Amino acid sequence: MLDANLKNQLNTYLQNIVQPIAIHVSTDNSVKSKEMHALVEEISALCGKISVRQEPAKRNPSMAIAPVGTKPRVSFAGIPLGHEFTSLVLALLQAGGHPAKIDPELLEQVRNLEGKYHFETYISLSCQNCPDVVQALNLMATLNPNISHEMIDGSLFQEEVEARNVMAVPAVYLNGDHFGQGRMSIEEIIGKLDTGAAERKAAKLNAKAPYDLLVIGGGPAGAAAAIYAARKGIRTGLVAERFGGQVMDTVGIENLISVPYTEGPKLAANLEQHVKEYGVDIITEQRAAHLQRKDMLQVELNSGATLSSRSVVLATGARWKTLGVPGEAEYRTRGVAYCPHCDGPFFKGKRVAVIGGGNSGIEAAIDLAGIVEHVTVLEFADRLCADEVLVRKAKQKDNIEMIVNAQTTEVLGDGKKVTGLTYTERTTGETHILEIAGVFVQIGLVPNTEFLQRTDVALNPMGEIVIDERGTTSLPGVYAAGDATTVPYKQIVVSMGAGSTAALSAFDYLIRS
Repeated sequence: MLDANLKNQLNTYLQNIVQPIAIHVSTDNSVKSKEMHALVEEISALCGKISVRQEPAKRNPSMAIAPVGTKPRVSFAGIPLGHEFTSLVLALLQAGGHPAKIDPELLEQVRNLEGKYHFETYISLSCQNCPDVVQALNLMATLNPNISHEMIDGSLFQEEVEARNVMAVPAVYLNGDHFGQGRMSIEEIIGKLDTGAAERKAAKLNAKAPYDLLVIGGGPAGAAAAIYAARKGIRTGLVAERFGGQVMDTVGIENLISVPYTEGPKLAANLEQHVKEYGVDIITEQRAAHLQRKDMLQVELNSGATLSSRSVVLATGARWKTLGVPGEAEYRTRGVAYCPHCDGPFFKGKRVAVIGGGNSGIEAAIDLAGIVEHVTVLEFADRLCADEVLVRKAKQKDNIEMIVNAQTTEVLGDGKKVTGLTYTERTTGETHILEIAGVFVQIGLVPNTEFLQRTDVALNPMGEIVIDERGTTSLPGVYAAGDATTVPYKQIVVSMGAGSTAALSAFDYLIRS
């Protein structure tokens, strides 16, 4: 199951286990059960503190992990390889007594949660968003005996997936009821369980001393700005909904100079670690709601808290653009998806549509073609906008059809899931119906700047922050960088450079004002 390189890495990690643990295995005669047996035997052979026990469970194949003599609270229904291999390694280490890297305040919050919580998370092994949720819930289950968690590979338990209408991952259920969808951090999960946490956090934020520079946004631009500012020796803060921004939803990155290949979550983790090395005050799970100048620049947050700073760098990034047609919102996560890597496996053998003929749309179609029965690409313009090399590759696929001059007008469904869509042929006005099970929307980005619409920060008609070559905005002391701005190229490396420029400009402003 594991190649030599992976075994060597795993062997190194397992040396950190300090107390005996048991892997409780439940299997049947299936091929996947045999694969799980092989995996568990390989793991136990690497560490004398790991034993294996056969124990029937609700789902087969499955494995549960716990210190010897205790009832397991962390389990995996399916084989946790691919993106979930790290989740398995961490579960082994945490059960074995290796301390988790978690803020002491969060740790106490988890331990103090009262009540019984049984979480189930449906994932796909190709989903880069799922491990964060799985690892957060596994850690919570390790810390609090009232919490248990099971990761479920949706591809192995299709009847459950269909019964619960799971069509996007990660999908989290708590005590049998739907709890959350998509990427969630441990802070978000705790916040939903601990109802008083938001008020306590807002009070703490209001008490913070003013910053010299406050960065709004935790993506590549924001991280670069924070690092450059902190290196100048000024008091620097960074506030964001989540660290990494849109990078967290990116699978393969091959154009970051000097790094031949990396993946979004890995890059985001490296960015966060780099920022932390400079003592930047990082505030997550917070969204900016308003910006204004009083005696200082005031950043109001959705939580009700307000942060003050002498200067600000806006690096709020962008998000996937939606179609804005009837049925899209209603069937989101029930057939309407925005991440082909995450949700593609749930449409195996079915017919789907990709909206958008740019690079992201054609790449999505090519990826999906290896999973689904048929892909129809619908492009609004009169030609495909993707690079020619991608278009040629798509045309070589027998199960990809590409239609231009097609305006999507409605997503159709039966009340539970997507059943089709309608589009209008723009040259003739004729309406067509596509019978499909899934719609993957890939039509570009929209800047996260809505909170600036009632401010003195100038925006262009597309909502982008207007900046000059120094990152200067129309509001003195406020600078901006990255995908939320008028910079013509939305690239990671461009955002990093722009974030650095904005921070240096802000520092120059501070020493001159």
